[in-house]
Amino acid sequence: MLISVSTGVYGVDLIQPDSMIVQPGQSLTVTCRVSGYSLTDSSYATSWIRQREGKQMDWIFTMWSGGSSTNNDALKNKFSVSRDTSAQTVTITGQNLQPEDTAVYYCLLNILWDFFVM
Repeated sequence: MLISVSTGVYGVDLIQPDSMIVQPGQSLTVTCRVSGYSLTDSSYATSWIRQREGKQMDWIFTMWSGGSSTNNDALKNKFSVSRDTSAQTVTITGQNLQPEDTAVYYCLLNILWDFFVM
């Protein structure tokens, strides 16, 4: 199984090889180091998504500035997330990966907008 990782937007540096090979049943840890914004800044959130060949993109989770995360219910038993605010990293760990988990995994910056009504 081939796992590719990529950055999705400006301001996010991915500190991991371009691709990794994982045997079925193994786990995988990928770390995304962000720059240009703080993980604790409430204007931003960091997400992981994946693109499997011939399939729609899967949203895996979003890590919010306060440290909580929102997960895709269908993938919550397969993937977990953690962060290190001092190192500015968000890490995804996949357990018991299978051939159907072969994908390009993207780390994304989410810009959160506040709208004011006058």
